[in-house]
Amino acid sequence: MKSKIKSNYGSWNSKITPEKIIEGGLRFSEIRTNESELYFLEGRPSESGRYVIVKQNSKGKIEDIIPKDFNSRNAVHEYGGGSFAVGKKNIYFTNWEDQRVYKVDGTNVNPITIEPPFEKAIRYSDLTLSIDEEWLFCVRETHFEKGEAKNELVAISTTKNTQLVLCSGRDFYSSPRINPTNNEFSWLEWDHPNMPWDGNELYVGNFESETISSKKIIDGSENISIVQPEWSESGELIYISDESGWWNLKKYSKDKKSTILNEESDHGEPAWQFGVRTYFLKDDFIYLKGTSKKKNKGLIRKINISGKIIEETEVLHTSISDLTYFNNKALYIGASATSNSEVVSLDLEKKEHEIIKESNPLKIDIEEISIPEEISFPTTQNAIAYGYFYKPKNKNYLGESEEKPPLLVISHGGPTSATSNALNLSIQYWTNRGFAVVDVNYRGSTGYGKNFRDSLKGNWGVYDTDDCIAAVDFLSEKGLVDSSRVAIKGGSAGGYTTINALTFHNRFAVGATYYGIADLSVFIDDTHKFESKYLESLIGKYPEEKEKYYKRSAINFTDQLSCPMIIFQGTEDKIVPPSQAEIMAQGLRDKKIPFSLVMYEGEQHGFRQSKNIISSLKSELYFYSQVLGFEPFDKLKTINIENSEEIKKC
Repeated sequence: MKSKIKSNYGSWNSKITPEKIIEGGLRFSEIRTNESELYFLEGRPSESGRYVIVKQNSKGKIEDIIPKDFNSRNAVHEYGGGSFAVGKKNIYFTNWEDQRVYKVDGTNVNPITIEPPFEKAIRYSDLTLSIDEEWLFCVRETHFEKGEAKNELVAISTTKNTQLVLCSGRDFYSSPRINPTNNEFSWLEWDHPNMPWDGNELYVGNFESETISSKKIIDGSENISIVQPEWSESGELIYISDESGWWNLKKYSKDKKSTILNEESDHGEPAWQFGVRTYFLKDDFIYLKGTSKKKNKGLIRKINISGKIIEETEVLHTSISDLTYFNNKALYIGASATSNSEVVSLDLEKKEHEIIKESNPLKIDIEEISIPEEISFPTTQNAIAYGYFYKPKNKNYLGESEEKPPLLVISHGGPTSATSNALNLSIQYWTNRGFAVVDVNYRGSTGYGKNFRDSLKGNWGVYDTDDCIAAVDFLSEKGLVDSSRVAIKGGSAGGYTTINALTFHNRFAVGATYYGIADLSVFIDDTHKFESKYLESLIGKYPEEKEKYYKRSAINFTDQLSCPMIIFQGTEDKIVPPSQAEIMAQGLRDKKIPFSLVMYEGEQHGFRQSKNIISSLKSELYFYSQVLGFEPFDKLKTINIENSEEIKKC
């Protein structure tokens, strides 16, 4: 057996390079089917993040459906989703460049919605076909030169290219679905300041005479969140409600609602994007994703409409999304601690799975993969937070005898989101070079029930940072990491947590913020409609509680900053505008703290272009090496660090 080389943590040679991470690096979403073929989206970093509808035909061949000058993505709520629908003959999709809906008829691709008066003025999402395929139901979002966007529920004629407004007047709509047995129609509505995971209402009406009649609320409220309403083949409406304190399955049938499952487990997910699917219906059975009691196994459960668990099938993937039925098979996008995201087909009779397509062709030796350990740890207010801990792992290297590894803390976005134990090569990039990593599910994360999710309300910028620090303390006390060499990073909401952690606390030596928020008061006036009132629940009402916004905005307290920071930002970000990065950079500049500001032209929220993903990883490693004092094995391009002469003083 080859003996391992002793070398400083952070300096290990790794085959997990940014180029290899992004090679392929496909992003799968939105599995759709008709009677004979399956379709899904591929996000391709090599094509500037373009999303392509691909098809697998009856012979197993996979091919592109839309031409190279089209991008199946929409900007409703800015996050999009629900970007295409599949009929027996035709496909309908939203195109990123102009946000119009297009019809694919064989090799012909033609718009069925009007050209907008200005760029991305009229947007469509959550595309759903009627049973006879005469109508395309969707959410329409109309933007104006000034003022707030208008959201409506509409029906687009697939033959006449005309549109009907079905519902209007509320702030938001989603999930238009048609009963396959009659003309019943269901959808979700909600208003500011709620986000859909705070509370919304589930409506049912009749779609007839080109309008919605007999409209009525059947469930939900401003304090009850409903997700994924779907009609069964026999005409019962299945949905997920968090009324019990957890997102559990319910049904509506014959004017009555009832509970299908009542478990202390979240069966739904927050609707950051349209079209999220955690279950599918077939033959009046519900096939629901779950978690196996066995380590590193997932679960697909077969449940009848009454709630009886008929069968549980273990699968090799712990992360499951876009669960869909096709030809006696369960289709989903899956990942595990040792496998990248892949499109998976599970034979429901034989219990055999087939990998239809992998997101990344890079094969990593299991000895090179750091398997995460799920951890829970005490935090402030006598609470418990969660996360995944990754030890440094490289089959060729050991750390020096007296040295403990540096720790990288990751704060996820949202903040109403969550991290998982699925293989993430961007995490293995660090562990394979000798870093320990902790990926934190702080209070507010989903998957731990409504109380845990709601605990962040009024406390954003406090509890999230507290929990990241508590994770560091927990691991330090166990002697697993070097408490003097701790970095923190995060994107979007995680970027805000990172900035606050570096400003208001002295627990970290360095940090990296990706499109993070530095000034909440500016963000309120400079963000998009979907999140424009989000801070009311996370922070407080504005301007009534203006003082809170001031106290939780790092830009107002740059005098407390003392550690270096690298800032990454896209110039075309409509969610967290570039002004936030520039504000923070100026604060660091004035305080003479070492920092780098890296702006990527044409990049949006959540980097999608290969060159920028590669550049950001390399730049982040270089910056940490300068601050934490290790020599990377990688040959890295020098980046500009303003006030670099101050590094030794930090």
